[in-house]
Amino acid sequence: MHTEPEWTTEPATTHTPITADLIRGALDLEHTPHGVLPHRLPAWARAQNTDPQLAMAEAQPSGVRLVFRTRATSVELDTLPTKRTYVGAPPRPDGVYDLLVDGRQAGQGSVRTGNTITIDMTAGTAEHRPGEPGTLRFTDLPDRMKDVEIWLPHNETTELVALRTNSPTEPIPVPPPNEGRKVWLHHGSSISHGSDAASPTTTWPALAASLGGVELINLGLAGSALLDPFTARAMRDTPADLISVKIGINLVNTDLMRLRAFTPAVHGFLDTIREGHPTTPLLVVSPLYCPMHEDTPGPTALDLSTLDAGQLRFQPMGDPAERAAGKLTLNVIREELSSIVKQRSAEDPNLHHLDGRALYGESDFAELPLPDQLHPDAATHRRMGERFAELAFTTTEPRSWNAKA
Repeated sequence: MHTEPEWTTEPATTHTPITADLIRGALDLEHTPHGVLPHRLPAWARAQNTDPQLAMAEAQPSGVRLVFRTRATSVELDTLPTKRTYVGAPPRPDGVYDLLVDGRQAGQGSVRTGNTITIDMTAGTAEHRPGEPGTLRFTDLPDRMKDVEIWLPHNETTELVALRTNSPTEPIPVPPPNEGRKVWLHHGSSISHGSDAASPTTTWPALAASLGGVELINLGLAGSALLDPFTARAMRDTPADLISVKIGINLVNTDLMRLRAFTPAVHGFLDTIREGHPTTPLLVVSPLYCPMHEDTPGPTALDLSTLDAGQLRFQPMGDPAERAAGKLTLNVIREELSSIVKQRSAEDPNLHHLDGRALYGESDFAELPLPDQLHPDAATHRRMGERFAELAFTTTEPRSWNAKA
């Protein structure tokens, strides 16, 4: 449940330009006719991408938040969201904004207006309809100097148009390395992106970051954790104290490569990260438990028979016998990732491995099944975030990944 933002009786008249020093979790800001659009991949990487799915995913601001200090008791944020609807499927809820004051949840809201993309998954088409910006309003905030964070919807592209308050704001400087909270840079699939989490601060990476006391940069890219070289280079060039990569499910979903290509691609991805972070603690996470692909290769397809009932469910299209030809399954990927990390860690003591089934395994599936056979629900995100923090973070100010990972 989330509450709608309240109408303010006290005018928010101080206009603060939305600049990079107010935004955390984005690698680039694009100036648009309406304002600024946060991106989670830099412009040069986006120029090398030809996949509409990745273009959509990286522009959805999972983990991106506005951060500032103010005495204001009233905050208004104008945004232009881009919402998605799927033909034959139930309407998607509006994206949720989380308001944090001094690190604690202080409100939630949504912007109901915006652009709309209508996607027909059976026809492979998408229709874009332009819309109008809307305003998010929060009132009755504490009348004192405080740190304010507005986490943007993790699954809704959001252009930032204007920020208004009833008292001046100031940016919160990012502390120099080793003097502030550690920065955790994470890359993964739609599960890391947030899939069916309840809100942007309750995706499993956001929850884990909060519990671990770290600053999150989330490069969870729905459908797009595919060992792309430009993603590795973006990670190479991004300052971070801790790095993790969650590899596997999207490679099965897309049936993108065989085992022969997978192994050197993983090595190359890790090599590239190490070019910029030679000694930074680096954690490789294998896939969560997902019954339909444990031993059955991809690709993954929409189960069209469930659309008539207004549901989205997925099904495997591969044949287990194709493993002999090198087709990837989750078990094949787990075994290979474990072997790769074991080999490399002999010369790279800061490289670690975590079996994804420690975050969500067979017994978890029995208790909290994947609603669409692929993505975890809100309760599972919470469980995964808590488990990751317990398994991976050594202290509240971690300097390395836990040896248990």
